[in-house]
Amino acid sequence: MAECIIGMLGNVFITLVNCSEWIKKQKISLADFILTCLAISRFSYLLVSLFLSCILEFSPHLYASYKVAKSINMLWTMTNQLSTGFATCLSILYFLKIAHFSHSLFLWLKRRMDRVVLGLFMLCMFLLIPEFLWLDKLNGTLYFYITDKSNLTFFSEENGSLFVDTLVSLTLTYFIPVVLSLTSLLLLFLSLVRHTRNLQLNSMGSRDASTQVHRRAMKMVLCFLILFTVHWFSSQLMGWIYFTSWNHRLFVFILMALHAFPSGHTFVLIMGNAKLHKAALKALCHLQRNLREESKSLSFMDRLSRVFSRE
Repeated sequence: MAECIIGMLGNVFITLVNCSEWIKKQKISLADFILTCLAISRFSYLLVSLFLSCILEFSPHLYASYKVAKSINMLWTMTNQLSTGFATCLSILYFLKIAHFSHSLFLWLKRRMDRVVLGLFMLCMFLLIPEFLWLDKLNGTLYFYITDKSNLTFFSEENGSLFVDTLVSLTLTYFIPVVLSLTSLLLLFLSLVRHTRNLQLNSMGSRDASTQVHRRAMKMVLCFLILFTVHWFSSQLMGWIYFTSWNHRLFVFILMALHAFPSGHTFVLIMGNAKLHKAALKALCHLQRNLREESKSLSFMDRLSRVFSRE
């Protein structure tokens, strides 16, 4: 619950900062637009995940209802797919803007960066249609398997094979944006490593300002890569755990690993984005100043109460 709430607050902060600047300037860049959509989708995903966690922990009998289970599974999968799609668009955008390659295909994609990112966004939206249809089929077999798992004759081999086929189909639709994102992040990391080495050779030292900037970018990309990989493996494990064995402790552990990406990567983006970092520092300074004024007023009231008590 704490992991979800912290991640939701970070995504709300990103949305408020970008939307306020959008209203002031009456325009928004492509990067800020994708980042805002990513923050909204992650907030929705974490909200659904928090609701699911509370139901499984405090009211597991509600999950036995087919309508409740179907609605939660639908919302969770769709918001997860949306956040993954926006994260893929963001990784492709960073790759085309920051990376340095002399290959003709990369240069062609770089010149058409906006079209490539928008086309990828439309592809992720299109993949939601077959995923929605397969998910509706999956929910039926999943519900019957969980509620009537003790009845081995009811859950026949035909239903089991249908469950596996549908789950594999969902994995394939989820696999396309994941491969694109991981490939772009890996290539971007390799490009930053090579460029940082060239800067160190040219500046004859590792304390050059440009070298430090590239090193921070390398750390951000590496965090993005690790968290995204953990998130993808955790999301795939969830469906197979439903099918093989229902272990509550293992399910909670996978949920914690699953939420590490939408929660932790949000603050990585805030620290790496100059505008968001500056706004976060202003918000922290304002909060610290208010706390100091509040503590001073409380201490003043304590002194007054002591004076009146003596009298």
